[in-house]
Amino acid sequence: MKKIIFATGNEDKMKEIREILADTDWQVQSLKEAGIQADIVEDGKTFEENAEIKAKTICQMTGEIVLADDSGLEIDYLNKEPGIYSARYMGEDTSYHIKNARLIERLDQVPDEKRTARFVCAIAAAFPDGSVKTVRGVMEGRIGYEEKGENGFGYDPIFYLPEYGCTSAELSREEKNEISHRGKALRAIKKELV
Repeated sequence: MKKIIFATGNEDKMKEIREILADTDWQVQSLKEAGIQADIVEDGKTFEENAEIKAKTICQMTGEIVLADDSGLEIDYLNKEPGIYSARYMGEDTSYHIKNARLIERLDQVPDEKRTARFVCAIAAAFPDGSVKTVRGVMEGRIGYEEKGENGFGYDPIFYLPEYGCTSAELSREEKNEISHRGKALRAIKKELV
């Protein structure tokens, strides 16, 4: 069984990652499970750059294959905000309930067709030989008018999927993993690791 470290401390994210990679023979560990504490400065200008910074840093520390993602929400009407600052938008300790309310407020009076948005997930795989592979997954949608659904986390309750008639927080875990930005990126990076 191959050991792979996923450079995150986010338990919700680890749950999704394990479900999507369940059909592989990899043992996927979070930073905490691998006993790693690292304060990594994500100063990249893109999702890909931030994912690479995290993956390379942990790979150099451990000598293991490391996956890292950087993901977030881009809202077209707000010049792609919050973008790479999605987790830090309005402060890292601010609840997503407050962040979601603020984004809905900023889109007050904005019609449906101008509320377009996407979730982006870039995943970098850093290898002990120094090579890095990066992939991107995207899920297109719109920003809703209120929070709906209990199945997601972060911005999921305001991310409306017109073709499903619901938010990504209203999808079942299986449905979400099938169409999500992270699901697409994980399936793409899986092909790079075989």
